[in-house]
Amino acid sequence: MSTVAILGAGTLGGALAHCLAGRDCVGAIRLIDTPPGVAGGKALDINQAGPVEGFDTRVTATEHVDAVIGADVVVLTGPADAPENDWEGDAARGVLTQVVSLNRRAPIVCAGASHASVIALAVEQLGLDRTRIMGTAPAALVSALRALIALEANASPTEVVVNLVGMPPSHPVVPWSSATIGGYPLEDRLSTQQRARLVRCLGRLWPPGPYTLASAAVQVVTAMMTGRSRRVFACFVGGERRGSGGVQSAGVTVDSNGVEAVLAPRLSRLEQVQLDNAVGSG
Repeated sequence: MSTVAILGAGTLGGALAHCLAGRDCVGAIRLIDTPPGVAGGKALDINQAGPVEGFDTRVTATEHVDAVIGADVVVLTGPADAPENDWEGDAARGVLTQVVSLNRRAPIVCAGASHASVIALAVEQLGLDRTRIMGTAPAALVSALRALIALEANASPTEVVVNLVGMPPSHPVVPWSSATIGGYPLEDRLSTQQRARLVRCLGRLWPPGPYTLASAAVQVVTAMMTGRSRRVFACFVGGERRGSGGVQSAGVTVDSNGVEAVLAPRLSRLEQVQLDNAVGSG
């Protein structure tokens, strides 16, 4: 039976647990947080929603981090005692150190908007393989961007294929030259002025809300549960070589072990310069 452990029962953790349970793609979800009763209350609410919403995934709650033992995927969100915040700084280091020592194989999905720094900490300081940890906030930003592109083009978001590289939120780079709408080049559908307007909107789309972040993380976890997915997700990933650079957004494919492949973006000359500048600024 596949199991996902979610560390943190704040707003993001609760939304993520409910969204993942609703997919009915895992056998069990463990919601982990230390404040007494918070995780348990949210788990109870989700379980009671099961018969109404038509899912059988069971959610259990615990105050003990050792519940990550045996989990197939570990998801990092934020603490219940600061429900709108992500795990960061010393608290994130403490949680990650415990997770790495208790579960040596499960991929770690960092769902929070501020988790690029957590991935850097894990790869550069804790020595975690960069293929085992990723951040899904860029995928949430891409979801919002697809919706805005669809509005500009009078199309459906499902027709829009676009990625995000660079270092959001400070230096995002959108590969417009390889983006498509309905299978046709996006540059043929949107004017330069429209694309510039969308770029200006990017900053106002950050940080994505907890439900958008939860949805993005659940899509990645669901792909992992299948063992292999052809879908490409925009995710924060660590540098290719330890000490070689910081975390940046890239297109990735995933499998049951974490990041299967980091894909090189197809960029125009101008976009490559923008990416180089973004990485250099980081």
